Amino acid sequence: MLTEVTKALMLRLSFITGVILTPKLPQVEFSLACNDLVASGRDRKPNALVQVAVIDPHKQHLVSHACTEIVEANKDPLFLTGVTFPSEYPASPETLVKLSVYDAKDKSQESSTFLGSATFSVGDLLRAKDERLTLSIRSSDGVCAAGTVVVSRLKMGEMEEVDIDHITTDIPSHKCPVVCESASHACIDRENNPLTGPVFKNPVCKVYRFQTVDSKWMLVREQMEECTLSFSIPKQLLSLYIQEDMSRVQDLRELGELSPHWDNLRKEVMTRYGGIINSYQETLAELDKITGRSFKPSCCKAQKSLEFIPINLHTQRMRVTCPRKTDAFYDIVTVGAPAAHFQGFKCGGLQRLLSRYEAEKKSFSTAYQCIYYSPEHTAKAQEVLSTVSLLQPLITSLADQLLQAAQEHSSPGLRDALKNLSDKTEQFVHTLKDELVKSALLALHAARPGYVSKNQKQTPVQGGQHQGHIHQGSDQNQSPVQGLPGHSPATSVTESTAVCNNVDGSQTTTRDGGPKHQDSIPHHKEYDEEEWDRVWANVAKCLNCVIAMVDKLQEEDNSRQEPVPEQQLADVITSHNPGDWREQLRPPVTRLKECVMEVVEKAKRAMTFVLLQEAACSIPQGFFLQQRRDVVFSQALAALACGFVMRLYAGMQDKGFLRQLHLVGLVAQFESLLSTYSEEIGMLEDMEVGISDLQRVVFQITEAKTDDLSDLQPLVCGRRDHFTVEVPLPRLVFQTLPEEIKGGKPLRVFPVLFNVGINEQQTIAERFGDISLQERINQRNFEMLEAYYKSLSEKVPLECLPCFQTQTDIKELLETLGQNVVTKKKKNVEILWIAGTICRRLNGIRFTSCKSAKDRTSMSVTLEQCALLRDEHQLSKDFFIRALDCMRSRLTQGDIGQWEDPEAGAVTENKPASRHFYPIALLLVSSHLLVVWLILSLVFLLAKYQ
Repeated sequence: MLTEVTKALMLRLSFITGVILTPKLPQVEFSLACNDLVASGRDRKPNALVQVAVIDPHKQHLVSHACTEIVEANKDPLFLTGVTFPSEYPASPETLVKLSVYDAKDKSQESSTFLGSATFSVGDLLRAKDERLTLSIRSSDGVCAAGTVVVSRLKMGEMEEVDIDHITTDIPSHKCPVVCESASHACIDRENNPLTGPVFKNPVCKVYRFQTVDSKWMLVREQMEECTLSFSIPKQLLSLYIQEDMSRVQDLRELGELSPHWDNLRKEVMTRYGGIINSYQETLAELDKITGRSFKPSCCKAQKSLEFIPINLHTQRMRVTCPRKTDAFYDIVTVGAPAAHFQGFKCGGLQRLLSRYEAEKKSFSTAYQCIYYSPEHTAKAQEVLSTVSLLQPLITSLADQLLQAAQEHSSPGLRDALKNLSDKTEQFVHTLKDELVKSALLALHAARPGYVSKNQKQTPVQGGQHQGHIHQGSDQNQSPVQGLPGHSPATSVTESTAVCNNVDGSQTTTRDGGPKHQDSIPHHKEYDEEEWDRVWANVAKCLNCVIAMVDKLQEEDNSRQEPVPEQQLADVITSHNPGDWREQLRPPVTRLKECVMEVVEKAKRAMTFVLLQEAACSIPQGFFLQQRRDVVFSQALAALACGFVMRLYAGMQDKGFLRQLHLVGLVAQFESLLSTYSEEIGMLEDMEVGISDLQRVVFQITEAKTDDLSDLQPLVCGRRDHFTVEVPLPRLVFQTLPEEIKGGKPLRVFPVLFNVGINEQQTIAERFGDISLQERINQRNFEMLEAYYKSLSEKVPLECLPCFQTQTDIKELLETLGQNVVTKKKKNVEILWIAGTICRRLNGIRFTSCKSAKDRTSMSVTLEQCALLRDEHQLSKDFFIRALDCMRSRLTQGDIGQWEDPEAGAVTENKPASRHFYPIALLLVSSHLLVVWLILSLVFLLAKYQ
């Protein structure tokens, strides 16, 4: 009975998983071949290709659907590119398909001759014997026959032991059997791999058949999809940015009264924040107006309202089906390089701008009379603000839980609540154990109206007799007070503190500037430098009191349970009523909450003042850089979230992957093809910072409220210094996960970036420019990848990693990658090849990027796919180039432009891609032309200066 229940549960789980995470398999797939084609010129064989269009039954017009590759000089071509109608496509038995056959004079298809066409319905194919149709190709006048076209429903099987040349010679196509099983029959029983999910839509599918080294056939499906996260993640980030900046403005208001200088700076900073908030609100409103679109085409990359949206973010999956083997999947995410295209690259990208900004900030702090804080201290201030804001309500909640357990007289509940309260309170105290908070409080005190420094009352000789204290936030060993307006650089913290603590006969300044004796009420208290230490330490003392009270109550409870004389028991009950546990705990718990709140208020004001100085001395450059960083990070996070969700869906049933996920995390390898020349240097500098900032992101898997698609969309929470992406899963799917993941353990991702420029601009950079940026990026990220592998090998058995046909050890691959990184070699694409291989071997997430995720990205992805077919699935070497040509002639990545008209530069609906990718030969020709152009330019310059 238990077995039957288990089977029923697994069947239900499989059904839910399939509905939510797995798309339906294609309804119809078929292959094409032609016989006895008649070329336009009688003395030559045609270069044949077939355009496939669907006749819309309602509107009665043609909609282009697919196109085969070109088979050169063959009157009986058998096309390796098939035709697929995915489950989402509204195909029915009545759907009419028109096949148009052309004789292409060249691969660009710019000059081609129409040979004829044939039409059939999907129902005709399904009802035909052996699901195979032979149709006459009729010319445009409908009279002359230009040959026949054979349409065969794809089936999985083994090809007869025939010579490979049958594909490209004059052997009649009927000698080539159908090569695939019906996808809607045999494949459905073994389809249990989650493919895509609720965040992916609008699939574009391609199907190919290629021969293996043992004369069998493999079926290769490419499926490219858009990702709803292209817009949803940036919109959520914009809302969080707005919320964080509005909170920052409120914190600045709550700083209290400041001296005129600081008050003016505060107003200017608040105005800047207000400008950013208004700009982000306008952008968010514009994004909310966009409906239907799920990606940003490259023609819109410099559009302001879309600057937070990644360019051409798509997922691509290659599924390989071989006879008597389990299907294999290879995923990759393609996206344009995260960069601030709207803001431009005239002055470089983020990496260069941030370096220059930090170098100049000291002079800014002098000009604005601010204290210079290093990036580390600014980051620490943001961390303290974030942590205390998170822990304070948590401590309050845990304290209330402790009181509730006391009211219920539950000793186990009391111990558990106390343990949780102690852990979070100790974390709270440890966070604030930093001299930055103490020094910032002193600086804030000195910025209050009426503050009088000692050097204003001392002679220069007296003032010079004191030694200054070292301030952590300054590279000049100056104190927080020394940088404030009206204070000499020679004034030390000791002197300032002496003024604050000098009670006998010292004077303070009143609001109107006049002197006032100390025995009168001062404008504000003299600053006690040790006050923060006392307030901060009070939290720990209050916690100790709570612990002591709980121990006392439990000891008394234990003593009551021991046998005692009757009279003594009556005395115990009288003196210690069990009902007063809550009342006895209430005073120390209340004091603890009050102390925590007092500490939070002081720390919040101190850290807000640090950030005020950071913002004040960086006007306006710091705000522009923050906006640029927000834009780049938004694009990078959208891509990362897309890749993480895709990888999670694919690994739901892989226990080794799930173990690796919660023990170590995943590596996310970004492959960049940007050149180190002209504007693309700025793009690469932006991308480097954006990818590095992804280290601040963690993921959490949550249980969805319902199985509705709207409840399965990832959610982002947090602030700029730390974001969490929550990925909801259906309840039944969520229950199958390891306990650590179900418990909400943060899941880390380790982003690494490798860049190798491959275009003609990189040729110029390597000959006449500087490629040190690329070399530094590759070296730094190699070290990060090596550290990740070391951590992985220590915590996870290597048996958890996927198996590949190529048995090269990962450690050996890393050594080879390290050698290539330090080798001075032009356009060393081996770096990208090895890094990509390591990523797949480590269960990682693969990304490929160039400027717009079109030409260079497509060339790289298709080459990688063919290499995988060769290395992992024994693709015949005679078919490698043909397979590459098939994928590149009208490849899935080329269909990125299916809504993008590259000629008009406009977005059009339901318009297929007319762009074809240039063969490598054309790229070589363009490189030669470039060299000629460079030589002519040098000759011209020499002639000019002679």
